[in-house]
Amino acid sequence: MYNILVVEDDREIRDGIEIFLKSQGYRVFQAEDGIRGLELMKENEIHLAIVDIMMPRMDGITMTMKLRETYDFPVIMLSAKSEETDKVVGLNIGADDYVTKPFAPLELLARVNSQLRRYMKFGLPQPEQGGRRYVEGGLEVDEDTVEVTVDGNPVKLTPIEFKILLLLIKHPGRVFSADEIYESVWNERAINTDTVMVHVRNLREKVEINPKNPKYVKVVWGVGYKLEKQK
Repeated sequence: MYNILVVEDDREIRDGIEIFLKSQGYRVFQAEDGIRGLELMKENEIHLAIVDIMMPRMDGITMTMKLRETYDFPVIMLSAKSEETDKVVGLNIGADDYVTKPFAPLELLARVNSQLRRYMKFGLPQPEQGGRRYVEGGLEVDEDTVEVTVDGNPVKLTPIEFKILLLLIKHPGRVFSADEIYESVWNERAINTDTVMVHVRNLREKVEINPKNPKYVKVVWGVGYKLEKQK
């Protein structure tokens, strides 16, 4: 049974999410603000957090920044349509996905299920299966151990960043559109691919010595993204 933390100052929304997730077999913990949310993380093993952006005492952006110092489980942000800028900031500082309020329960459930599938596959240690390791120059990606190094130095990626990099390094030189990346990584039809751009930018910040002049992950303007073959 997976444990989901719902951090939302509106009790009616919190209760509604809890009722629906419990009906699907999840265990749910509730917090009314970011401070209480962080406390619950220390007291319980959390596998995914649903976090509202605008909350008293500690907002969702601040909470996500703090939890990313310790935890790597998926974070889905809840945002109002008027919070587009905050939504992008949330993705930049470590959120994995977002849902805009008001939302249909089935949409939120689909996001939860998708994030948990990826996290359990890529966010936890994997059994060794015999060396699926991909190397381009100083960049090395080990699919079995879920490890990435650049020039011998370990790089910590989120599960989504790892899956994007794995897709690209398996096909060096091939250009993938944002739609193709979204459908491969999120396992659903691409509707809004803005999140791909944000995650690729975060990925480049981690694997490139100079993200403004990238060596590995390149943007092909108007087409998509590729991993440059190294000579």
